[in-house]
Amino acid sequence: MKTLSSTLEQVQESFDSVRDHLHEFDFALGGGWEYDHGYFDRFLDEAHKVWLRIPFQVVTGRIDGDTEATDAIVEVGTPFVLKHVYNEGLDHEAEAETYGALIDQFQTPLDSDAEIEDKWVKEAAGLLKKVEQAWLQ
Repeated sequence: MKTLSSTLEQVQESFDSVRDHLHEFDFALGGGWEYDHGYFDRFLDEAHKVWLRIPFQVVTGRIDGDTEATDAIVEVGTPFVLKHVYNEGLDHEAEAETYGALIDQFQTPLDSDAEIEDKWVKEAAGLLKKVEQAWLQ
């Protein structure tokens, strides 16, 4: 993981406004969000292994996922780049889930915080700069 300095750090704004702005740059609310914090994620590579992640904390109110609107005010945290290295292929030791109807065929990452090449850090910094510039307009 590599942190990136940003003018967006500590910016407080409505969750809806932050979400809408970041959606313009293909960020999506990460699956690990909670009612009081979360991440906006944007993949940088075609394999979806390298990501630019912008964290946030809820200051007031609460979020309820990607709903139309919420009353939450959030504070933007320090953006960072991360890389997940996955074992390619199916997991042959997958366990059956709920009554055997579903099978978890995907493996956990071999390295959820793999070393990130400079190329990806530069690309993430460039994208972040575009986000920052558009935010100020």
